[in-house]
Amino acid sequence: MAKKISSAFNSMADKMYQLVHNLETKVKERTSELERANDALNKTKEELYLILDSTAEGIFGIDLEGRCTFCNNSCIYLLGYKRQSDFLGKRIHDLIQYKSPEGELVPFEKSKAYRTLTTGEKAHVTDEVYWKADGTSIAVEYYSYPKYKNGEIIGAVITFLDITERNKTEAQIRYLSCHDTLTGLMNRSYLEEALIVNDKEEKLPISIIFADLNGLKLVNDVFGHATGDNLIRRAGNILKKSCRTSDIIARVGGDEFIVLLPNTEAAAAQQIVDRIKLELMKETVNEVQCSMALGFDTKISTYQDIEKVMVNAEGEMYKEKFNLRKGFAQDTISSLIRSLQKKSIKEKDHSEIVAKLCSDIGKAMGLPEDEVKKLSEAGYLHDIGKVALDEAILSKDELNEHEKQQMRLHPVIGYRILNLFDATLDLAPGIYGHHEKWDGSGYPKGLKGQEIPMISRIISLVESYERRLARHGQPDEEAITSIFKELRAEAGTVFDPELVELFIQMMQKKERD
Repeated sequence: MAKKISSAFNSMADKMYQLVHNLETKVKERTSELERANDALNKTKEELYLILDSTAEGIFGIDLEGRCTFCNNSCIYLLGYKRQSDFLGKRIHDLIQYKSPEGELVPFEKSKAYRTLTTGEKAHVTDEVYWKADGTSIAVEYYSYPKYKNGEIIGAVITFLDITERNKTEAQIRYLSCHDTLTGLMNRSYLEEALIVNDKEEKLPISIIFADLNGLKLVNDVFGHATGDNLIRRAGNILKKSCRTSDIIARVGGDEFIVLLPNTEAAAAQQIVDRIKLELMKETVNEVQCSMALGFDTKISTYQDIEKVMVNAEGEMYKEKFNLRKGFAQDTISSLIRSLQKKSIKEKDHSEIVAKLCSDIGKAMGLPEDEVKKLSEAGYLHDIGKVALDEAILSKDELNEHEKQQMRLHPVIGYRILNLFDATLDLAPGIYGHHEKWDGSGYPKGLKGQEIPMISRIISLVESYERRLARHGQPDEEAITSIFKELRAEAGTVFDPELVELFIQMMQKKERD
């Protein structure tokens, strides 16, 4: 009996051992499975955080109370913070979204994120800012998504980008699409839209001023396009100063401007034109007087075509431009000569003496009175192109090679100046060639002999005589004889030989008389 009991007990013990062993094995297997699952979960979490931290977008999550539950590195960086603990557990709205771009306080309940939490609506926002740790703000584009668990909203996830630079670029593009980059005024495209928008009965009467800047080509040719741009900017500033804030001023061409004046009768438009002219009189660019030809017309009835009104204004401008042309030419040339003589006082005496001697030689040649006058004017203006040269070059007796190259430009510049005006058009070729030489070794074109205009040959001879005479200070008879000898030596190479003899005979006769 005892043996049976012992056998049964041993059998039971074996079974219990087997059960315990199997249980331990199962526990170990289950533990291994859990560990593997946990490792996989941790790996997934690490990969998820790696993905979150690799994105350029800032990403953060909030619970139903608006407290931050997670945030990625981009969120921390974009908002100027240092670590996650700056956000986690805190109501993020109070850190980054508590204020509007205008500085007005915004409660959490008014935010798009709160609406997402309460309604489940997704939100896409591009016109708000987030405030950074240093108190500055960035423009943001953000999306707010609800976060669900078991069919219920438990929070929200917000992704955002800093679009500050993008907004600046878009604003710049919008600005350039309707503004002139040089003056900051509106451009033709904007004006065309403004004409449509303002062409309404409630805007009557509508006046339009058409303005054309005088002398731009002259300034560009003589002083360079940078100075020309300065002239355009000055003109634009004068228009802005003279007009009202409600007026629309546009640069519509290189030297053309249009001013649209809603609710402005003709008398008021005339007052604005008068103000513009008054301000122009105060401005000069490199001694060139700022000047504009101005014309205007007024639409007083809905039956009038606004385009026709603008054409009429342009026509009035051209009438004034024609009437001002002669006076502007005289004033401009006088201004340039004054500027040159201010830079170099010796140029004044030189021009006057050359003009007198040119007149004398013209009379000695038996030329008609109008030709003698032309010679005198050419003699006086022959060095006008030097106005574009630096004052330091004009004051030096000896020039280096670079300065010589600059000096050799003055006949070309003088030609450009005189070629712009009707009154001096016939003088331009003579000025252009007054540094040509009889043997073809002169400049700017290397003309020779009879190819050189007569006016050029006369100026070349006369101004050379005057320069040599000036070097002697108070020349005596011996000095003058020496100069005549030098001129004869250069006859046939530098100077027209017949002119040399005529000139010397004329000067000797004057001495005898």
